Amino acid sequence: QAQLVESGGGLVQPGGSLRLSCAASGFTLDSYTVAWFRQAPGKAREGVSCQGSSDGSTYYLDSVKGRFTISRDSAKNTVYLQMNSLKPEDTAVYYCAADPVPRIIPALCARPVLRFWGQGTQVTVSS
Repeated sequence: QAQLVESGGGLVQPGGSLRLSCAASGFTLDSYTVAWFRQAPGKAREGVSCQGSSDGSTYYLDSVKGRFTISRDSAKNTVYLQMNSLKPEDTAVYYCAADPVPRIIPALCARPVLRFWGQGTQVTVSS
């Protein structure tokens, strides 16, 4: 059965860094668009970043550009989100997602409509 399992979340101080990991099983990420979403308390789930499978093109939420980087390791069937210069407003539950479409589609990266989802991992940025 297809599964995505996130790890790497935790508590960090403002300005700190975290690397989230999302390990896939039951399918191969190489042929999937992969994405990270987040949901803060009282807010809707929003797309943070995504990467197409065909050409590696990427999308980033404006507020995380220059600070976050999405990548994948085919050998490990894992997608990563490197988060630097973290801010309190980055505090949220972060979810990994994947979809069979080979190219980035704006709605796919911005809206929670992807096919497969992980359980989420908490990221808290606070002093």
